[in-house]
Amino acid sequence: MKHKQIISVLLCIALALSLFCSCGKKEKAEKYTDLSWYINFSWFNTDWGNNIVSKAITRKTKCNISFITPTGNPNEKLDSMIASDSLPDLITLGWWEPEISEMINDKKVYALDKLADEYDTYFYNVVNEQVVKWHSRPNGHLYGYPNSACSPSDYEKYDNLASNEAFLVRKDIYEAIGSPDMTTPEGFVKAVEKAAKMFPTIDGNEMIPVGCTEFNDIGCDSFDNYLLDFLAVPYVDKKGNAIDRLKNKDYITWLKAFRKLGGEGLLKDEIFVESRTQKSEKINNGQYFCMIYQYTDLSDQEKNLYKNNPDSIYIAVDGPKNLSGDDYTLPGTSVNGWTVTMISKKCQNPKAAIKLLTYLLSEEGQKMTWLGIQGEMWDYNKDDVPEIKDDVRKLLYTDRKKYNSIYGGDSCYWMMQNDAMASQWIKDDPDNPVTQLKKWSYPYTTYVGQYTIVFDTSTDVGKIKNKAEKKWGDVLPLLLLSKSDREFDKIYNNYMKERYQMGYERVLSALTLKIQENIEKLGLDK
Repeated sequence: MKHKQIISVLLCIALALSLFCSCGKKEKAEKYTDLSWYINFSWFNTDWGNNIVSKAITRKTKCNISFITPTGNPNEKLDSMIASDSLPDLITLGWWEPEISEMINDKKVYALDKLADEYDTYFYNVVNEQVVKWHSRPNGHLYGYPNSACSPSDYEKYDNLASNEAFLVRKDIYEAIGSPDMTTPEGFVKAVEKAAKMFPTIDGNEMIPVGCTEFNDIGCDSFDNYLLDFLAVPYVDKKGNAIDRLKNKDYITWLKAFRKLGGEGLLKDEIFVESRTQKSEKINNGQYFCMIYQYTDLSDQEKNLYKNNPDSIYIAVDGPKNLSGDDYTLPGTSVNGWTVTMISKKCQNPKAAIKLLTYLLSEEGQKMTWLGIQGEMWDYNKDDVPEIKDDVRKLLYTDRKKYNSIYGGDSCYWMMQNDAMASQWIKDDPDNPVTQLKKWSYPYTTYVGQYTIVFDTSTDVGKIKNKAEKKWGDVLPLLLLSKSDREFDKIYNNYMKERYQMGYERVLSALTLKIQENIEKLGLDK
């Protein structure tokens, strides 16, 4: 009997231990929330949980992140998820994308302010009031928060906010051809011709005289938006009425200069079809001679080039100017930002999601994503300024891929980055090969956020604008590859005729009204 009692007691203890262990396992399993996060860019390939910064964020927020990225056309993937009602927990996409309005109108995303009211009112302490006001919908609710958003007041507060646009040349090739003036159409063409003649190949690869951003269904930034900025083409006339920037005569002259290069075979076929990934590979090889580009898009490749051969890097120099030689009007980061992050109503734990965004937007979160862990990756110097540790800094400037895999700082996770706040800690480092590209833009950086407007594509004006842009996406390559200026004029004039037959005057009228509203909304001088 005594043995039975002992066995019974032991069984009870074993059962209790079993229950205790299972509860412990359950608590441990529930300790972290797994959030799926869709990034609407096929080139994004950073993982989560294997580097110092992402591990630290998970410990702090109790959130594990599983990134989802598209293969092929990003918007096809996003549209498919919207249509099938299978959105992940968080979605990050360009602020200009029409899917934003679609998801809001279809009630597929939460209002962030409602989530903040219910779960985390500290959210209001970490957001920018002007940014919130700008991105809030007419109903007063905020459905997405941008990264890299700077309000006009930030430009008064900080003096080192740069434009991302730069005219870049490969340093050794540019110097070998005599560092020529490339600000005029004639000088530009001669420089490209000379570079192509002297360097048909470079470092064992084909030399591509002119590089550019991706061509897409609405054009190519390098040959439209960025070039227009370099030529200081205004957005409005003296009365404040919106201008059709594509009609600018200097712009047409410069397109014809590129057409001349195309006629000589110096606009290579591949630049019209390459993906961003393919372009990045060629930048990494230093294959392009020159390009109007976003310098941050090649910062990793720049560091690789510098490590292998400091003379093979890309440097920013004065490039295309209007025929009057005016200074550039390069857009600084605007209140629109770059991307917008939203929380889907399919999110199983919206409380965890809004708390994660709050942390990432906070000063503590920004220091973590930019600088990393204090003491391990950085520390304050004698002037009380954050300073990256030498070994971390060396790896950051020589092997970004390895840096990301080990450390994961320096805005490796850029989805909620705040450039203005970071400018307090991230100083221009002369040892960083990207610094010259950034500093070159300082004199030309201009706030133009009031002019950057996207219309809902479900509206009549939005449909006209979208149709005109899609047609431009077809026409631009034809202009650049046309066989003569006469053929160019025919294609251009036919497009412009069709553009206004579509009703583009209505778009300009709507833009004028919206610009005036934006100026008042931002408190800017007219």
